[in-house]
Amino acid sequence: MYEDVERCIRAVQSKDARFDGWFFGAVITTGIYCRPSCPVVPPKIENMRFYPSAAAAQLAGFRACKRCRPDTSPGSPEWNVRADVVARAMRMIADGVVDRDGVPGLAAQLGYSTRQIERQLLAELGAGPLALARAQRAQTARLLIETSTLPMSDVAFAAGFASIRTFNDTVREVFALTPTQLRDRVARGRPATTPGVLSLRLPFRAPLAPGNLFGHLAATAVPGIEEWRDGAYRRTLRLPHGHGIATLRPLPDHVGCRLALTDLRDLSTAISRCRRLLDLDADPVAVDDLLRGDPVLAPLVDKEPGRRVPRTVDPSEFAVRAVLGQQVSTAAARTHAARLVTAHGEPISDPAGGLTRLFPGPAALASLDPAALALPRARRTTLTGLITALAADEIDLSVGGDWDRARARLTALPGLGPWTIETIAMRALGDPDAFIPTDLGVRIAARQTGLPATPAALTRHAAAWRPWRAYAVQYLWATGDHPINRLPAA
Repeated sequence: MYEDVERCIRAVQSKDARFDGWFFGAVITTGIYCRPSCPVVPPKIENMRFYPSAAAAQLAGFRACKRCRPDTSPGSPEWNVRADVVARAMRMIADGVVDRDGVPGLAAQLGYSTRQIERQLLAELGAGPLALARAQRAQTARLLIETSTLPMSDVAFAAGFASIRTFNDTVREVFALTPTQLRDRVARGRPATTPGVLSLRLPFRAPLAPGNLFGHLAATAVPGIEEWRDGAYRRTLRLPHGHGIATLRPLPDHVGCRLALTDLRDLSTAISRCRRLLDLDADPVAVDDLLRGDPVLAPLVDKEPGRRVPRTVDPSEFAVRAVLGQQVSTAAARTHAARLVTAHGEPISDPAGGLTRLFPGPAALASLDPAALALPRARRTTLTGLITALAADEIDLSVGGDWDRARARLTALPGLGPWTIETIAMRALGDPDAFIPTDLGVRIAARQTGLPATPAALTRHAAAWRPWRAYAVQYLWATGDHPINRLPAA
């Protein structure tokens, strides 16, 4: 979008928050870059420059605005809509792959050479993978500086910087303040924090309907790894350097997030996974505008706009849970998953609540005895086949995975039909166009609203909803009286 200069100028002049994260505006006379909704007086048109990423603006020599804090804007929705290599690379960079494995590791996981990845990212985003990862490290450092009392040396290490000097230089360059000055700006009036717990705000593009999002997560929560407590959804996280617990609370203009991490190097990854879980980088205006074009969906959208697709923090976990949920009630699926967690999950402590374990990974589940599962024989075969394939890395459901290839690998496994595969595509892979016309809730909603009743006819009708069919499913589910559609009473 940044190449459409006239559109960018209109967004800046109208301070349109819908475009925050889509592009960044810079002012050559001040050397500052901002989000489109920055409250300061818009600059003269001839002094404006536009960039597709914060990293590109930083490479061009601009520093972040202290007023609108462009590094804290929602991420571009484009990277969660597309399935090409650039979008996959951006999702992986957000998940911390470059910090952990370097650019060669990123390229290897994508199946391209380092030069190809650098060239494609530079062409589209104005910055290569190292610069994009550096911008993310700067944002992580700012969060730690402002929300914790950690020594600056610990902040530098946790944010992924190789040295204190690089940390200091980057913070000064990006924010035009030293780390100490950044902390001093927010120190006064900051509430006391629990040691080892970080509190932050997760921004989103309005509107957001918390009922279907948090209601779904709470209604399907597996005891031990998830819970709804005191108006917040809490769950355990398996992270690259340790584990954590996320507490996510819906608030009018942001999602409150408290993270308890065993290793602060996992902060940016934990944030990225929480944002992905809640689909916070979506563009609800674009989604809802398209779905309103269908006379059947229009009143459902108008009733409660801004529905998101509840996703997952662990794609392999969700795939296993999807199989456990085949042809059973929500309560039965939770019971089956809880038994796996109790038998094979890694124990953890949770002083603030009732979480007890991490969901077992494919390697831990590979040794389970199928006879111990209270499931029909065919479903036991399906589950063990899926676990074996995941443990052997034969299926890539990660944020950088190829959606079409993952679907093909899942289709080749016994017992995985269209409902299971598309459910995994919707919530684990994050495909916004995944569609489940055979789902019971969707079929009931279709009958009640006058949509075509058969899966084939409904699929033909739903072609007009592309590429947002996964969001249409959320609106169809909303016609039913099910706990997934509302926040818990307590």
